[in-house]
Amino acid sequence: MNTRVNPYAYVIEIILSEIQKQLESLGFVLPQVKRGPATFEPFSIVGNLLFLSGQGARNADNTLRKGKLGATYSVEEGAEDAKTIGLQLLATAQAALGDLEKIAQVVKIHGMVNATPDFVDHPKVIDACSRLYCEVFGERGKHSRTAMGAGSLPGGIAVEIEAIFALK
Repeated sequence: MNTRVNPYAYVIEIILSEIQKQLESLGFVLPQVKRGPATFEPFSIVGNLLFLSGQGARNADNTLRKGKLGATYSVEEGAEDAKTIGLQLLATAQAALGDLEKIAQVVKIHGMVNATPDFVDHPKVIDACSRLYCEVFGERGKHSRTAMGAGSLPGGIAVEIEAIFALK
C-alpha cells in the first residue's frame, strides 16, 4: 500500500467575511448585480461615503415587481420587496467595494412607496429593509431613514430604496 502524500493535492479554504457569514446564517443569498439601461451609475464613492442609486425589487428573471400599495399590493408584499431591495443594494455595495467588511456604518436609507393617497403604512413597508441591515450589520446597521409615499414610481414598481454607507 502506498502511503505517500500527493504533494500536488491542495485544500482550498474559502475565508468568508463576518458579514458574509452573517448573511449565510440568516439564510440570505446576495443576488447577481444587474445593470439596467440607465444613464446614471449604480453607485458612486465620494470620500468615505458610498451612495447607492435607488432600486426596485426584481424577480429571478430580472423583471421588476410592480404594484401599488393600498390598491393591488399588500403591506406584506411591499415589505418583501423592501427586503429584496435591501439585498440587491448589498450586492451592489459588494460589487463596488469587493468586500462588505469595508462598510463602517449604514448611514441612511431612503424608501419610496408607490401608494394610493389614503395609504399610511409606508414605514411598515420600509421597516423590512431597516431590519435586514440591523440583522446583518448589528450596531453598524442602525441608520437614519426616510419612508415616503409617491403617486407613482419608475416602471410601475411598488417600492424603491436608495442607501448611503460610510466606509472604513
